[in-house]
Amino acid sequence: MIIYTKDNLIKELQSIADRGWIDNARHGNHGGIGNTLEDLLGITENNLPIPNAAEWELKSQRINTSSLTTLFHIEPSPRAVKFVPQILLLNYGWKHQEAGKKYTENEMSFRQTIHGLSPSDRGFQVIIDRINSKVLISFDSSKVVEKHSEWLIQVQKKIGLGQLEPQPYWGFDDLSNKAGTKLLNCFYVQAEVKKDGDKEFYKYSKVTMLQKFNFDGFLAQIEKGNILVDFDARTGHNHGTKFRMRQNCLPELYQKATIIV
Repeated sequence: MIIYTKDNLIKELQSIADRGWIDNARHGNHGGIGNTLEDLLGITENNLPIPNAAEWELKSQRINTSSLTTLFHIEPSPRAVKFVPQILLLNYGWKHQEAGKKYTENEMSFRQTIHGLSPSDRGFQVIIDRINSKVLISFDSSKVVEKHSEWLIQVQKKIGLGQLEPQPYWGFDDLSNKAGTKLLNCFYVQAEVKKDGDKEFYKYSKVTMLQKFNFDGFLAQIEKGNILVDFDARTGHNHGTKFRMRQNCLPELYQKATIIV
């Protein structure tokens, strides 16, 4: 295995960027950008062989993608309530689109990807409560759009149209610790993508070194709608609650961003 100093790794990433278009080393693998980059660096599974490697990660992403990047999974408090399967799914869920096909007729779903900028079409929104140091999930029935009116009638029958009770939340300390553990200092590499027949090629055209996670920046990106909370549960299975991020927002989560390429 090649052992890099941080400076040598920066030079190697610059050299890879200078090579221009590079053949995807992992055909048919959606993680091809990251996998190909690891192959070029001679590393495996994001194990950066540099001093203090436990404090660094290698993150890669397609340039101009509309897909969201998952930052981490964390269930809301109060955890003993098992809020997503026991309250959101049971009281605010709706019939799964595969009910009666892939699943039974009674299969229910609760899927919402929400943020702090505006409510979803079902009235859910993320609220930052700085006074009580909480990130809250809020429900406002007046914000539900017309196409979900029948669903809203069912919600009213089950639990009423008031605020969620109790309101699910993440305490700032818990969320900061989770985010700070997952969002380490990193080399953030973005690649252009092109296809030639059935072959895919990457150009690693943007490299940024990101240092010192900034929790205030994290909260600000929730409020701007760039970090989202993703609920994905169906009857009998909760896929987990995720914090996800839009393209190009990762540098906003760090105190220092240094352009390498």
